Amino acid sequence: MDLTGSRFTQHATAVFAPQRGDLAWPVGRPPSSDDRVRRHFGSFSYDFAYDPAVPSVLQGIIISRMNDLSKDSVNWLAVAEDGEGQRVDNYLVKILKGVPKSHIYRILRSGEVRVNRRKVGPDARLASGDQLRIPPIRASAPRSKPNAVPAGRITLPPILFEDEALIALNKPSGLAVHGGSGISFGVIERLRHARPDAAFLELVHRLDRDTSGVLIVAKKRGALTGLHAQLRDGAIDKRYDVLVRGKWRDALRRIELPLTSYVTGEGERRVRVDPAGRLARTIVRSAKVWPKAEPAQALLEAELETGRTHQIRVHLAHIGFPLAGDDKYGDFTWNKALAREGLKRMFLHARRICFAHPVDGREVTVEAPLAPELASYVARLDALAGA
Repeated sequence: MDLTGSRFTQHATAVFAPQRGDLAWPVGRPPSSDDRVRRHFGSFSYDFAYDPAVPSVLQGIIISRMNDLSKDSVNWLAVAEDGEGQRVDNYLVKILKGVPKSHIYRILRSGEVRVNRRKVGPDARLASGDQLRIPPIRASAPRSKPNAVPAGRITLPPILFEDEALIALNKPSGLAVHGGSGISFGVIERLRHARPDAAFLELVHRLDRDTSGVLIVAKKRGALTGLHAQLRDGAIDKRYDVLVRGKWRDALRRIELPLTSYVTGEGERRVRVDPAGRLARTIVRSAKVWPKAEPAQALLEAELETGRTHQIRVHLAHIGFPLAGDDKYGDFTWNKALAREGLKRMFLHARRICFAHPVDGREVTVEAPLAPELASYVARLDALAGA
């Protein structure tokens, strides 16, 4: 049977022991390791080789694409380059869309998931080329499609830097970095939609939805793990522009306060200073002050030594300098006045990031100019001060 001329043909080597209903081996003799047959799954076909030494428990398919996973038989997935160094539990969460995490951890604990025929725990690390055994799993149909492609033209944030391993984008305020929690289509979904042939695109870090500025995306697994290691070691220099209310007097001030997260009665996540929380460190430098403005205001540069959620916002609000436009920790009365003056967003901008390139080690610095609406407000303060 020769189907190689079909445009749907895709080759994948597999270990297969025939069962009732499968294609028959040549009549008159038992199957041998030289026998190969073709079996169809949907619009794809696979070559199978019989190996009498392989026990029936290993009956299944060795495949290379997640979309080809069979839900009725054991699958053997060949881990690609993008899985190099990733934990097996995180890898399964990524490829088994619609499967609850509780079920993924159950099949890991029961030993149904194996790597190179060995039982593994959730924290086992994968290598490119590993054979990952996945039992038959049926994913429940999602109730909604929060990441559905929105109607109309999909726009991408401006690209500040790109090479074979990384992309640096200038994220605008109001755009989430990823979909979820009612957000239909974030930055990473837009990028994947615009580049459907890209084998790997993952966020290196995150920015709050209302924060603008530099956002790094990895194009290779090695670049992602390399930059994550630098983040853990505090080797990445991240600087933010922030406007606060109050008379700021220090040229430089170091804030070291522990933070903890909690959920409000309305179900929203918040962060507060808490002695029992994790230590967070922010270095703040004065860039420009308007002590005679009403109220007094200051443009500051915040450098993150740690990367806790809402760290800059909570640190500055706690010491009496709330961010302009912050709808969670800010001065709500002042925010309303700012909106009337034309500033209708939070004044927090990821201006610069500096790191060692994960491929060749060279120093990379990426900067994003101040967003136009923020620059306009600063110009307004300058004009009022000079009047």
